[in-house]
This record gives sequence, structure tokens and C-alpha cells, in this order.
Amino acid sequence: MKVEFIEALEEIEKSKGISKEILIDAIEAALISGYKKNFGSSQNVEVKIDEETGEVNVYGKKQVVEEVENDVLQISLHEARQYKKSYEAGDYVLIEVTPKNFGRIAAQTAKQVVMQKIKEAEREIVFNEFSNRESEIVTARIQRVTKNNVLVNLGKCEGVLPPTEQITSENYQQGNRIKAYILEVKKTTKGPQITLSRTHPGLVKRLFELEVPEIHQGIVGIFNISREAGSRTKIAVYSNDENVDAVGACVGYKGARVRAIVDELNNEKIDIVTWDKNPEVFIANSLSPAKVLKVKVKENQKSALVIVPDYQLSLAIGKEGQNARLAAKLTNWKIDIKSESQAQEELDDFDNTVEIVNENLEFVEKEGINDEKEENTY
Repeated sequence: MKVEFIEALEEIEKSKGISKEILIDAIEAALISGYKKNFGSSQNVEVKIDEETGEVNVYGKKQVVEEVENDVLQISLHEARQYKKSYEAGDYVLIEVTPKNFGRIAAQTAKQVVMQKIKEAEREIVFNEFSNRESEIVTARIQRVTKNNVLVNLGKCEGVLPPTEQITSENYQQGNRIKAYILEVKKTTKGPQITLSRTHPGLVKRLFELEVPEIHQGIVGIFNISREAGSRTKIAVYSNDENVDAVGACVGYKGARVRAIVDELNNEKIDIVTWDKNPEVFIANSLSPAKVLKVKVKENQKSALVIVPDYQLSLAIGKEGQNARLAAKLTNWKIDIKSESQAQEELDDFDNTVEIVNENLEFVEKEGINDEKEENTY
């Protein structure tokens, strides 16, 4: 190797951010393995690269001893002092053993090591970039679909949208652009593995942050999101400014803001409701678009009984129970929904039961009947 090689290492240091010293150390370590592999040496060796000239030398490393027992690993004190008079027992002597044709091996090894280090550095850079972007949104182009996985081009690397993170109603075709949520970034031997999602509630949150400036500015906050991807989402919001309507800000003028999000999610329905610290109010809001007459809560059980008008019962429950299910996830309360007539029937049954019990008690008192049992003799 020559001066040009050292200059090349310095250029790599500038362009790729890989220290020249790290590269040289890695090349020296690889050359030691290459030397032992090609020349079958069992001795301890060191390889040194001159950082000025690029010259490579191999040295056998031997310990100075009074009496030699292994001439491959040891050297006598008398012989060592022929190299340098100051050597003492226990010191190590480096004796040059560079083979004549070692330059070719060194050049090939150096090239392989440098290429490997460049790949590792690039992978590390990509990993650090994307690991700091977990829970963010990326816009990417679909590169190909294979084994049900959707692979997207993220520029310096690929991201994968696995089947579990895909919306079943969506059609993913090569060349299409999609927005996806960065779910997880893992470091693997083949480089960073970036898992994306189209089903995670975080995707909806990030889309609202992009479309609603008040959320980005902190004026409007998102309390919680419950989602059944591809079908329906409920999002609870609140305002930190009494002059700003949280729901109105999210909906936008003539629904423009929420419409942009609905379009991105391929017409997934979105219910935007107001969060309230009063659980009765929040639970009533969460069942939107249904109108609620009354909410009774049991704080210790985190359960609530919701009474709605008869004609609103099916709307409150939703198709296959979806509206009630999403409301329960949004509020983290167990919700039991009853129509007004059902609630009245239960109340009438309760009143009738109380009336019968009272009549029986009156009869018992009047006839003087007691509930003491007679003793039986066998």
C-alpha cells in the first residue's frame, strides 16, 4: 500500500465520518488473520501500517526469557540484547517477518475491510437516524410487494409493512405513495429493520398533528384515540384555550382538515369528541353521534350505565357493537347501554319487587308468624 491509500482513508474519513485510526486498526487486525491464514504461523504477530507512507510491516512478537522453552513465542535475553541492549526478562521483542509477497495480500485485505467498515458505518447512520424517528410518520413509495409484506423505499434503506400492520381494505401497489407510522426500528446483521404501520392509532394522531396547527402549537391536546383500522376511529380532544373550540379546530372550515385525514385513511370514519374530566360527560360524548339521556357511573368498578332514547339505541351500540366498543376503549370504562324503555322496565320490576316484599312483611306482622324452625326428633 502506498501514500495514495492513506489519502483515500483520509477522504473516507471526511465523506463517511469514519475515523482514519479506526480504519487502520481494523485493517491491521484483519491483516494479522490474513497472515496466519496464508502463512500458517502459530506465533504472536503484530501488523503496523505507517500512517505517513502506507507501508505495511509484519512483526513476530516474542517474550524475553532467561531460558527458552518455546522458540516460536520466546527469545533468550542474550539474543534479544543483540536487537536492543536495554531489553530485560519479561519484555517483548518485535522481529520483522514481513513476507515478500505480503503487499498483494495487504491490498486485498485492506480493500475488503474498508468496504465492510463503510457499510457498517452507513448502517449505523441509518439506524441512528430512524431510531430517533420512532412514532413519527414517513411518506414513502411502495417498492414491491412480496410474501404479503409491503416494502417501501425510505431513501437510504427499506421499510417493511407486515400483514398485521396493513389495512385489509387497502390495495397496495408498486409505485403508490403512502403515509405510514414508524412502529419499530431494530438493529440487525443486515442493517436496520424498520417496521411500519397503517393500523396503529399513532398514525391518526400524527395526521391530526400535521393537519391541525392548534395541536402542533399545543393549544389543542389529544387525550386518547381508539381505532378499528379501515373502519372507524374515535379521538378525544380538549382545548387549553377557552377561546378555542377543540372539536371545531380539528374539523376545520367546512370540514377541510378532517376530510384530508379521512382521504388519507381511505374514507375511514372519524368521530371527534370533547374530553371532559367529569366521566359522566366524557362517556356521553364518547358515544357520539348518539344522544345520551343519562349516565350513571360506579367509580370503584370503572363501569357506567348509559340510558339513551329508544330510537337511538342501535346508533349508540353501533354496527356489531362497534360504537360502544370504541367508546369503551376511548374512555377506559366499561359501558352498559340501555334504551329509555328498557331502563324503565327494570325500574318498574324493581318497584314491583319492593311492593311484594312490603306486602309479605305486613302479612307476617299481622298473623304473628315467625321464622323460627321447630326442633325435629328422630
